Amino acid sequence: MPNTLDSKTSVFLLMTLAAGLVGFTIFFFVLRKLGKSPKTMLPLNFAGKIRIPLALFMLALILRIFKTNDQLLSVVDEKLLSHTSTLLFILSITWGLIVVIKAFKRHILTKYDMSAEDNIHARKIYTQFNVLERVIIFLIVLFAVSIALMSFDSIRSIGVSMLTSAGIAGIIIGFAAQKALGTLMAGIQIAFTQPIRMDDVVVVEGEWGRIEEIYLTYVVVKIWDKRRLVLPTTYFIEKPFQNWTRNSSDILGTVFIYTDYTVPFDALRKELTRILENTELWDGEVNVLQVTDTNNEMVESRALMSAKDSPTAWDLRVLVREKLVVFIQENYPQSLPRTRIEMQAEPVSKIPSQQKNDPGKSDLLKKEN
Repeated sequence: MPNTLDSKTSVFLLMTLAAGLVGFTIFFFVLRKLGKSPKTMLPLNFAGKIRIPLALFMLALILRIFKTNDQLLSVVDEKLLSHTSTLLFILSITWGLIVVIKAFKRHILTKYDMSAEDNIHARKIYTQFNVLERVIIFLIVLFAVSIALMSFDSIRSIGVSMLTSAGIAGIIIGFAAQKALGTLMAGIQIAFTQPIRMDDVVVVEGEWGRIEEIYLTYVVVKIWDKRRLVLPTTYFIEKPFQNWTRNSSDILGTVFIYTDYTVPFDALRKELTRILENTELWDGEVNVLQVTDTNNEMVESRALMSAKDSPTAWDLRVLVREKLVVFIQENYPQSLPRTRIEMQAEPVSKIPSQQKNDPGKSDLLKKEN
């Protein structure tokens, strides 16, 4: 078996490598031009992201061409070339599909503005595509790894023997993986039924926050103080929670004011209207002040107002609460909450004063002795 290559084989190798390099350059140049054109769905940096998968694909193709040369096969093992080429094909195609899926998702999502005030439809599309993208990528990777493992004869035989002799173990593993599979199915269910969407305002575990990320197995909620609450996807399927932006972003805000019974409610209503009309936080829809409760010490009044979204409603509530308290302090300080105590005088004795000076029987006895 010769250990060197003749001149024809060397020329064949050089020409094959040169052809592969030229093919890669042409494909890369075309993809970069298509990415710069606004008429195509390819992003601007698509050529840069597909560069490595394309290079791996061309390398796998070159190895396949090498197999056609008998002189080269006398030096290099044919099985090694074939197996390496197969793995490179699987890796390049898998990587390329993932890049294409991400580019397609990015192209679709550019049509929807998440920063708009009424972004319910955009949040719906973002949620669906983000979750579905992760599901599809997971399935592609799983399928690619399975094909790669099946390309090894030793692993294939071991796998077949394990499948035929470990039925009970498979059942046990299935029960053990039931919770994990349930979590995956919950992620897919969220993508279609959408009890939550990206950027939804929710109250979970007593915390107010926004849905920041939705993954296959867990959801990240960004709390108002910048903490992150990580919950499994099954939480939003099995447990109750508050979704403040389920159907629309607008929301009602409430402010409770506690005053004395002497407070003039009509004056409070006029002041509430004046406050709302002089701020851009109010959307001009709801403006109500009602007495909602009373007790033996004070009166509870509720101011109800509307805003375009929950952060704005929070700022509006803070403003109205402060302004109403200042209004009562400056104009009706006697109407602030107070505790009343009624003092009663001690009753006067009914015995005349002269009777108190009369000597009693004991005094007369003392004088006689």
